Parts: sequence; C-alpha cells; structure tokens
Amino acid sequence: MRANFRMQRLFIEAPLGAGARHEVSSEQFNYLANVLRMEEGSAILLFNGRNGEWKARITYPTRKKIVLEAIEETRPQPPVSDLHYLFAPLKVGRLDYLVQKAVEMGAGFIQPVMTQHVQGKITSMDRLQANVVEAAEQCGILSVPEVAPPKKLGDLLDSWPHDRRIIFCDEGDEGQNPLPILSAITETKLALLVGPEGGFSDEERERLRSLSFVTAIPLGPRILRADTAAVAALAVIQAAVGDWR
Repeated sequence: MRANFRMQRLFIEAPLGAGARHEVSSEQFNYLANVLRMEEGSAILLFNGRNGEWKARITYPTRKKIVLEAIEETRPQPPVSDLHYLFAPLKVGRLDYLVQKAVEMGAGFIQPVMTQHVQGKITSMDRLQANVVEAAEQCGILSVPEVAPPKKLGDLLDSWPHDRRIIFCDEGDEGQNPLPILSAITETKLALLVGPEGGFSDEERERLRSLSFVTAIPLGPRILRADTAAVAALAVIQAAVGDWR
C-alpha cells in the first residue's frame, strides 16, 4: 500500500495500537507546534518500525504539552528489506546524504566499513540513526533500517555469512555494464559494498575478488564520487535483482 504524502508523518519509539496515547518529546513538540503549527484535533500519521502506520489525533492537555492518540491503522507493518548496505564513511555532510539515500533506495541494514583509504569517520551513531529516521519519515517507509557500529573491512569479511552475497563496486573493473553480472546472481540475500573516495586498496580488491561469496561490478565508463556510486549501484541492484522487478 502506498504512503499518504498529504499528511505529516512522525516516528515514535512507543508501541502503537488503537487508543494508544503518546506524549511527544520537547523536540517533537517544537516541530509540531512551532514549525508545522498543528492545532488541537489535527491528524498526523505515526509509525515506530514495528506496529504499522497509524492515524493519530493531536491534543494539547496544556500549552506546553502535546499528546498523540492513535485512532486507526492506515497501513500494516511490512517486512524489513533484506538488502544490506555496507559503506566506507565520507565527510559529515555527504555522509548524511549517503545514509538518507540508502534508506530511500530500500536498504534494510546499514553497516559503516572502515577501509584502508577511508577519509571519513563515524563521530555519532545517534546522528546516523537520526538520518535514517528522517529519511523514513519523508519517504513513507515503515520498516526503519538497523544501523550497525563501524567495522573494519577485514573483520567484516572474516565473519561474513557465506549465504549472503556481497556485490562490491570495483572502480578498477575494465567492464562498463553491471547488468549482465547482476542478472547471473541466483542468491536472494544480498549486500552492497561501496568503498571510499580513494577507492579500495590493491590488497583489499585482491581479497574481495578472491572470495567465493563476493561479486565485483563496474558502474559505467565514468568515475563516480562515492555517494553518487552508492545511489547508482543501489538503483541497478534493485532493478536487476531487487524489489523493482
């Protein structure tokens, strides 16, 4: 069922169900009352990533308090996307963009990966999670992706489950078209790995290409920035072997 983009959506942590009441945080109060200027009795859509989407009514018990009352379910809870997104962190502004676009493109699990040439770092897991929630609110997504703490590439590969295929964007690949490679993949459990601006090291590329559960793909004849490559790769994966089919 498609999302209703005519109504505001808000993520909350509390359980949702008919008659459930939730007092918003101070940040959410400011957003609803002062930014959106929503009045007593206004309707809003709520989701928590577990109990589907619910239409709720806004009430003001006091001038400084908003309580949301769930009225009816508007969409049932869908399963979480099984596409994992593994990425080398970028600098902060572009990192925010990268995470938001991964959520929009259907990633269900987000894993920062520290590579030899990585230029950015994860300074706040809370900020990463906030970007995931914001993207879900704006795009009508109900299953909020899990965000894992950063992991070194070597450690990740050492413990990787071999029944989930890693597709990695290889800037050194001599090919141009990823579609024939993707169409040959038979596994349904997939992960996308995108490297840093400086690319994977020769040692990392050699190891990745040696692993039976890893597939390398090119991304056309042009050199793409890491954030652009991520969106492009997610698009072709969803079109070729993902949920766009």
